[in-house]
Amino acid sequence: MADPRGFLKYPRQGAKRRPVELRVKDWKEVYLPIEKGDVVLQAARCMDCGIPFCHNGCPLGNFIPDWNDLVYRDMWREASARLHSTNNFPEFTGRLCPAPCEAACVLGIGDNPVSIELIEKEIAERAWSLGWLEPIIAEIPTSRRVAVVGSGPAGLAAAQQLTRAGHKVVVFERADKPGGLLRYGIPEFKMQKEVLDRRIDQMVKEGTEFRCSTLVGDEISVSYLKENFDAVVLTVGSTVPRDLAIQGREASGVHQAMQYLPLANRFALSEIDASPIDAKGKRVVIIGGGDTGADCLGTAHRQGAASVVQFEILDEPPAARPANTPWPTWPMIMRTSSAHEEGGERKFSINTERFIADSDGRLVGLATHRVEQVVTEGGVHFSKVEGSEATVPCELVFLALGFVGPEKSGFLDELGVEYDQRGNVKTDANWMTSSEGVFAAGDARRGQSLIVWAIAEGRSVASAVDRFLMGKTDLPAPLSTDSRALTA
Repeated sequence: MADPRGFLKYPRQGAKRRPVELRVKDWKEVYLPIEKGDVVLQAARCMDCGIPFCHNGCPLGNFIPDWNDLVYRDMWREASARLHSTNNFPEFTGRLCPAPCEAACVLGIGDNPVSIELIEKEIAERAWSLGWLEPIIAEIPTSRRVAVVGSGPAGLAAAQQLTRAGHKVVVFERADKPGGLLRYGIPEFKMQKEVLDRRIDQMVKEGTEFRCSTLVGDEISVSYLKENFDAVVLTVGSTVPRDLAIQGREASGVHQAMQYLPLANRFALSEIDASPIDAKGKRVVIIGGGDTGADCLGTAHRQGAASVVQFEILDEPPAARPANTPWPTWPMIMRTSSAHEEGGERKFSINTERFIADSDGRLVGLATHRVEQVVTEGGVHFSKVEGSEATVPCELVFLALGFVGPEKSGFLDELGVEYDQRGNVKTDANWMTSSEGVFAAGDARRGQSLIVWAIAEGRSVASAVDRFLMGKTDLPAPLSTDSRALTA
């Protein structure tokens, strides 16, 4: 372990952020550098807890106490090797994961948990800066070919694992660059894309081939996939957004979050001269209180919105862990992202009745009312609070209500895959779909979830594919196919 009394001597320190008044003027990451010595002290807080519940809290099964101890002993290269043995992309999760491992930290029972995510990110960044992350070339290439459809975190993890196992892997991506939501869904202020690009470059040098601007089912046929590849891995994500089918939905100014964020990202990356959806000088309402809504919030700040309000239909969560989500489960508490620090207003227990448009069809406001949660045996229902009706003036609304599954028309149906009761691609105990040799992982299989789950699923499906192709595998599989714990 690290310092046996470290958790008693040192307070928790999380990632430091740039001043709000500076960071809202650009698209750069919000984080400030942290001193090596400060990271070591945070690692020293990891206690010899006997049963490290953080292992179970992390879908990847990261050996967190191990690399904390190595950081404390100034053995950073060994810490990087230990970290990368279970996580292909710690520089992603160290920025974007909500850290269910920290929710399960034993120290968190009576104190603030260890800053696991911070330490993870710093190990990865130190490894990159010192040139430790050289491409890993397979010693014995096989003659097997694998197609991976979709280049989000699940697809990237599966592709890297299978390439390193010696297979020829081709990743098909319909966008013009690889990365999926990592590139065009995650705002630049949360993760600058050079962080993604250096990992893509490593994968290319290892032998993974990326074919972008390629729509499977159109430019590439299903028959081509089956004839030219020994296995196909579907990592197409959960990309069908949940809509709000109420009166006035067709008004000009109502957009899905994933119509808005990719355009803003392309502008931030200088790929387009201006975004056709611009919040500058406008009153903005975001419907949805999750991470995607917070991404819209931070983006609207940087575009110069006149005001931003974020609506959530659920009650405001408590500041401390409630009794119904005891340790080591994921606590339903009030969380403040970097975007919330930058301004805007959050309103809870609000339902939107209709969108209000002017005579030209342009959005001018929302009709809303407050709700109360009613819990019955049939689940949670929302009851209108009489007399709470209100009109909220606005010119832009972003719907950040989550996603309901993969796009089913087109090549998925042509492949003949079956779907589960939730509308996701159904797999068996070996990660295979109802179509022989076709596998699935990530959000397309488990539903909308976290980046850490996507990477874990990608690693697991790679192990299953390798076994299918070779009869055995040495690739680790952090998840069984029925690991479908609720999204944290």
